[in-house]
Amino acid sequence: MSDRWFMKTFLLSIGLALVGLAGLDTPAPTYDQPYRPQYHFSPRKNWTNDPNGLVYFAGEYHLFFQYNPFGDEWGHMSWGHSVSQDLLHWHELPVALPEQNGIMIFTGSTVVDQGNTSGFCSRGKPCLVAVYTGHTPANGARRALQTQNLAYSNDKGRTWAKYAGNPVLNLNLPDFRDPKVFWSEQSKRWVMLVSLPDDHKVRIYGSPNLRNWEQLSEFGPAGATGGQWECPELFEMQVNGTSDTRWVLKVGLNPGGLQGGSGEQYFVGRFDGRRFVNDNPPALTLWTDYGKDCYCALTFNGLPRGQAPIMIGWMNNWQYAAAIPTSPWRGQMTFPRRLSLRSTPDGIRLFQQPTDSLQHLREPPVNLTDQSVDQLNRNLSSAAFGKTRTFELRSTFPLGAAQEVGWKILAHDGSSTIVGYDTQARQLFVDRTHSGVVGFHRDFPVRTAAPLSLSGKLLRLDILVDRCSVEVFADAGRIAMTNLVFPMAGEQKIEFYSKGGQPGPISVELSEVRSIYSQKGANSF
Repeated sequence: MSDRWFMKTFLLSIGLALVGLAGLDTPAPTYDQPYRPQYHFSPRKNWTNDPNGLVYFAGEYHLFFQYNPFGDEWGHMSWGHSVSQDLLHWHELPVALPEQNGIMIFTGSTVVDQGNTSGFCSRGKPCLVAVYTGHTPANGARRALQTQNLAYSNDKGRTWAKYAGNPVLNLNLPDFRDPKVFWSEQSKRWVMLVSLPDDHKVRIYGSPNLRNWEQLSEFGPAGATGGQWECPELFEMQVNGTSDTRWVLKVGLNPGGLQGGSGEQYFVGRFDGRRFVNDNPPALTLWTDYGKDCYCALTFNGLPRGQAPIMIGWMNNWQYAAAIPTSPWRGQMTFPRRLSLRSTPDGIRLFQQPTDSLQHLREPPVNLTDQSVDQLNRNLSSAAFGKTRTFELRSTFPLGAAQEVGWKILAHDGSSTIVGYDTQARQLFVDRTHSGVVGFHRDFPVRTAAPLSLSGKLLRLDILVDRCSVEVFADAGRIAMTNLVFPMAGEQKIEFYSKGGQPGPISVELSEVRSIYSQKGANSF
């Protein structure tokens, strides 16, 4: 479909004129377009997908991302670059690693080479080394080629040089991508995970210097194998905050995700510096996110020792990523999430919650405690809350006699996004079938669901709403569910509902979330 079709659809849906298409010489964006997220990262303009090379170095969080410098559709893949001191305010820098000589820059990692094992660091100081997949597209009879490559920076990531000896790992395969690299204390060497997408395997390599790699082991097939495996990730975490630890191996899947299209699964096990061993039966599938729109989520390398992992994902789905009605950008990231491992009746599971940095953007909350459904809705209506469409909603309530209960948000004139719980099916769900603009792709208007058995029948929800996104964290982060939404103009009402009976007393905390932008056309500190 053409950009003209997208523009026409957008104009009809929101009644606003757009100033131009991404990729043309247009005025600097104001970061205040109708669907522009106000506290999630999105690039100034053009296409973005996977986060890349997340690393913390010299007091800065570096977010690299798959980026097309020339337009708002996938192509010319390069590494865009943004930095932050607080995981909130992102300063977008020039492209870090551009496509060059017909080789695109696909997903990868960035590490801090503290001991100059690579030989790239100067002046006796640590440097940043990026490990990325170089993608050479197919051309006639020549098939595509994906290899692993290096680039390095000695000025805190502002400028980069590609290693003259690239590639450092080449199996002459068309699908061999997305290296995740970290330093292994067990084996005192660098470890690289790379996906073999069609084999549903993750191959593990080791190196003393980031240049020379030897194969150590393989993992897979296991869990879900309905599509290509991508974006592997491996990190160690404490269990229940104790000295007992496990390793989490996360793998992207496209297609074949739980809700259709792209999605991600994880495995919990042990890693000895050479081999990952899954603690669970190979057939068991554990999903990182039960929504449609969290993919290729990665954690930051270089965090202070003992700090819990922080993860960011691409908030989109390959089914309809090229069709979402935004301009002059297309694509954004999830809010950063702090991860933990906790014991549950089903075993050790991954929990996710928004990082504490969000508290710096919250306005003073509206607190409503021990409310009936009618009382709560009257108070919400009189408060006229949610006009900014950027808020956090926290609620806690007993299920009582209700058969279904939950929230209608971004609601107006029969249209809303529903965050609900089905007590008989024991399912948490988000229904966006009537959420506003849904007709741009047949796979968009859906209801996503997650199994959730509640001990004590008390439902706790933390919902982040940011103009075009709804992120739900249930039961202290045991379930995460991420979905894009594109509400019509005027859709801003918040309403609680119940079916088949009444819940117990409802307690709610509502906080508007301030924009990270000055609205002067720049996203800077």
